[in-house]
Amino acid sequence: MTVHQISVFVENKSGTLVKVLDLLKDAGIQLIASTISDTVEYGIFRIICSEPLRAKAALDAAGVSSSLAEVFAVTLENYPGTAADAISFLSRAGIGVSYLYSFMLSGKGILIFRTDDPDRTASIIEEHGLASLDDASLLSLV
Repeated sequence: MTVHQISVFVENKSGTLVKVLDLLKDAGIQLIASTISDTVEYGIFRIICSEPLRAKAALDAAGVSSSLAEVFAVTLENYPGTAADAISFLSRAGIGVSYLYSFMLSGKGILIFRTDDPDRTASIIEEHGLASLDDASLLSLV
């Protein structure tokens, strides 16, 4: 019901992002999705990839500061409003979404998100019949 996401803290200066990308490339890790949120001094590079545990180990070995977390991933049909419907289930249950990003994969919309109440979120996903993904099922869509 969850996928592993790596969060990498990168300084806002030339060359730091490419260092992370090169490390993953050299390790043969395929990026599936990523997003960067920034502040004045650093960014948080969030990554969904083919082999998150091995990717984290490669980053650790290179001294790159990162963390591994479980986040929710659901698939949606590719038509307008499905993301709004999915998130409204959480909102009506009083669950806050900390962050969210989305992408298309194999003709499906994929929502990746973290909430302030993982246990209730899992229940809401199940209750509303949302198609959730784990690492293996996400990779099978690539």
